[in-house]
Amino acid sequence: MAQFFAIHPQNPQPRLIKQAAELLGKGGVLAVPTDSHYALVASMDDKNAVDTIRQLRGIDERHLLALLVPDLSELGKLAKVDNKQYRLLKLATPGPFTFVMEATREVPRRLAHPSRKTIGLRVPDHPVVRALLAETGPLLSSTLTLPGDEEPLRDPEEIRDRLDHALAGVVEGVCPGEVTTMIDLTGREPVVARQGRGDPAAIGLVEQ
Repeated sequence: MAQFFAIHPQNPQPRLIKQAAELLGKGGVLAVPTDSHYALVASMDDKNAVDTIRQLRGIDERHLLALLVPDLSELGKLAKVDNKQYRLLKLATPGPFTFVMEATREVPRRLAHPSRKTIGLRVPDHPVVRALLAETGPLLSSTLTLPGDEEPLRDPEEIRDRLDHALAGVVEGVCPGEVTTMIDLTGREPVVARQGRGDPAAIGLVEQ
């Protein structure tokens, strides 16, 4: 049975954040609110938890996974970043953007795309998930859209009802329910690969 965390949306209680982090440390998968949608999160070092996320989502190893990171310094350890990319990232973070980047050796091989060696990375702007990241460090993340659903889940009670058997915990919260805007940084120029909640024009980009 999933543990339900009623965490304050603006001032997360440290005691509850630590409890949620402990579940992740034991290999659990949590559903957490972000600044775009609910996400499934797990320790990036726990293979079984990663497999659980893929099974729940109905996705294989070719589906892009993302790492949530607390700040740009952590992002720079997990992806290869040049000066031009760093300036763009500084404009866009924290916020509802996911960046497709070339993974460094710090990223376990099973998490990166098997042929392109890329990973999604983002710095969320949500007090609860940022408090959790401050406790745990980078977390593997995937949009909480279940097989057969067209939109990400956004109601914590519904999430618990549908996934109570598979999750270690559900963090109560409010999120817009939109996907992130995805920016591909693997080519010579940034490309808007998916339009979502983040406005590309705000960071000087135009959707392709």
